[in-house]
Amino acid sequence: MQEHNLYMKRCLDLASLGAGKVSPNPMVGSVIVHNNEIIGEGWHQQYGQAHAEVNAINQVLKNYPDQAAELLKNSTIYVSLEPCAHQGKTPPCADLIIRHQIPQAIIACRDPFDAVNGRGIERLQNAGVKVIEGVLEKEALHLNRRFFTRVKKQRPYIILKWAETADGFFAPGNPVQQWISGQQAQQLVHRWRSEEDAILVGKNTALIDNPKLTTRLWSGKSPKRIVLDRNLELPENLHLFDQRIETIVLNEKNTDIKGNTKYIALESFDFYLAESIAYQLYLFDIQSVIIEGGAKTLDLFIKAGLWDEARVFVSDTKWLSGLKAPSFKFAAEEKVTVGNDTLSIYYHP
Repeated sequence: MQEHNLYMKRCLDLASLGAGKVSPNPMVGSVIVHNNEIIGEGWHQQYGQAHAEVNAINQVLKNYPDQAAELLKNSTIYVSLEPCAHQGKTPPCADLIIRHQIPQAIIACRDPFDAVNGRGIERLQNAGVKVIEGVLEKEALHLNRRFFTRVKKQRPYIILKWAETADGFFAPGNPVQQWISGQQAQQLVHRWRSEEDAILVGKNTALIDNPKLTTRLWSGKSPKRIVLDRNLELPENLHLFDQRIETIVLNEKNTDIKGNTKYIALESFDFYLAESIAYQLYLFDIQSVIIEGGAKTLDLFIKAGLWDEARVFVSDTKWLSGLKAPSFKFAAEEKVTVGNDTLSIYYHP
C-alpha cells in the first residue's frame, strides 16, 4: 500500500498543475508504472484537451515505440480520479485503458458526475481490469473540492478573502483605500486569482478602491470579474469596465451585454441574495469564486452560511479604529507566515 501511496502522490502533484486551466473539468493526474518504474505520466492540461490518462499513455507510446504495447500489458495505471466512461469533448478514458490491455488500475476517488460515477470503474472491471479504489482518497477529494462542490451542490466553491489589522479592523472609518497586507501577501492573492474562475466584489469596494481584479503580480490568467451593483450606479470609467476581461454586473434593473460586460438582472436583492448569486454563477459554468469584499458582501455570504473556505491575512499593524473585520467562532485549520502577515485558513465546519 505504501507503494500505491507514493505513485498516487505523484498523480496528485501532476493534477495540481492544471489549476486555473481545466475548469469546469476536474484536475487529474495519471502515472503508469512497470516493474516499480514510472514509464509514463500526464495530467489534464487544458479544458477541452486530452485527459491525464491519454497523456500518460501517449508518453509511453512516444518513449518506447517498439515496446509500448507489451509494457502496457504488464503495467499498472494510477489515476487521481475515476476514468471517464462517456463521450464528452474527448473519448472515454476507461475504453483507452481497456484497449491497451493495462491489467490494473489504482484510483484515488470516484467521479460524482452522473455520466461517470462508478461507470468507469464498472467498465474496467467488466473488461477484466483489476481496480483498487480509495488510495489517498481524502487528499484527492480536497484537491478537487471545487469540482465536487459544483457537481454535488450546483453552485461554485466559494472562497472568502480579506485582510485585517492586528486589532481586527478591515477598513478605515472614512471611505478611502488603505492597504493592510504587505507585498508578498498581495502577490499570493494574485496567484490565487489565477487559480479560480471568478472574483466578486460589492459596489462600495468597486467605487472606493477602483480595483482591476487582475493577476498583474503573477503569471496566469485573470478571472472573470463580478460586481454587485443593485441599481446600476457605478460609473463606466472604473477599471472593472475597461473591457479587457469579461465582467458580470449583477443588478436588479437590466439584462444586457455591452462588449465584454454582461449585465444580469437578479429577481431580488432583498431575499436569499447569496443563494441567488451562487446559482447564477453556477449557470455561467463558474466552478469557483473568490469573494474579495467589501465587508457587507462578505457578511452576506457568512450570514447565509454559503461559503467553503476563508483566507484571512492579519497584519502586524494596528489602527485603533475603523470598520471591524468579519469573524468566526471557530479556530483556523491552517496558519502560515507570509512576509509580515499571518495567513489563517478556515474551512466551513
